[in-house]
Amino acid sequence: MDAVPQGANPLADNIRAEIGDGGPMPFARFMALALYHPKLGYYEKDSGQVGRRGDFVTSVSVGAVFGQLLAFRFAQWLGAIDGPVRLAEAGAHDGCLAGDILEWLAANDKPLYARLTYTLIEPSAKRRNWQAKRLAKFAEKVDWCDTLADMTEICGVIFGNELLDAFPVHRIGWDAAKRDWFEWAVGWREGAFRWEPLDGDSAAWRTLLPAWPSELLDVLPDRYTTELSPQANAWWRTAAGKLACGKLVALDYGHGLDDWPAANQPDGTVRGYRDQKLVDDVLADPGKQDLTAHANFGLLKQAGEAADLRTEQFTSQERFLNGTFAEMLQSSPALGQAVDVRQLQTLTHPAQMGRPFRVLVQSRG
Repeated sequence: MDAVPQGANPLADNIRAEIGDGGPMPFARFMALALYHPKLGYYEKDSGQVGRRGDFVTSVSVGAVFGQLLAFRFAQWLGAIDGPVRLAEAGAHDGCLAGDILEWLAANDKPLYARLTYTLIEPSAKRRNWQAKRLAKFAEKVDWCDTLADMTEICGVIFGNELLDAFPVHRIGWDAAKRDWFEWAVGWREGAFRWEPLDGDSAAWRTLLPAWPSELLDVLPDRYTTELSPQANAWWRTAAGKLACGKLVALDYGHGLDDWPAANQPDGTVRGYRDQKLVDDVLADPGKQDLTAHANFGLLKQAGEAADLRTEQFTSQERFLNGTFAEMLQSSPALGQAVDVRQLQTLTHPAQMGRPFRVLVQSRG
């Protein structure tokens, strides 16, 4: 793989120093530093990442309709639970989606809003400050916790929108001669970050490898590359354990239940985005660009079911949102007619966000 020259970049210098003479760094570590370094990470930037003028567009940045439709669906689910209920959102960034959901619930379901608490699961002090400013008008309804582990069991909904694609991943490659997987890591040689095979094993990612049939492995090309995220799976298991009753929901783009490994992705799904464009190499300018990889919904489904959750739905964002909109129109025509149809079309168009984005819903009780 090609070398990636580096310019003046303090985070690149930190990563290079950590690599030192000790050999290459697992990409999961590189990705974690690039995105989440407490001072220099991409998601610690003050502004400019999200939206049409930023590096990438999200369902939330399209407009308020996404939050309005989620609020309607969440209200249906929460309405079936007696007593106090909780919405817990992870990966809330600046709190925009939380604001859209709370705004809709406060205006359209006051009895539910009265017994609701909205928890943002957020380890970053900087992002908490962004969220607190955005949600100041809902201060009596909002609280925070650093991690899922800090949260008590809840009855309600735990969810993340475009959360799982930002978990660090291990990039693994297929050695056809050895008929075994190895890990791609990041080294520093001759003044550049380079991809290098990592000697030895990582039990963390190997435990997630499926028992693929020999017939499939026989046709995998040498150095076929894909990703595994033990952190994402661990998060899902922890979330399942915190759900006393209610739903666990992921909205993201990723591998489906039966399309992994994908023949059309021989180099994996790790991507970098900057100024609305794919960058040539994900190792360039760590901290200056977004890094992302497909969520693996098949592995998440298995993890939730192993924690005794029931899989209720796995579908495209197109079907999920259009179905929600249809129910809204039927049950309350005035609410449905207030929806911005252009925003909905962007969210559900098959060539935009409708089909690449998927929704997994699991439940307990």
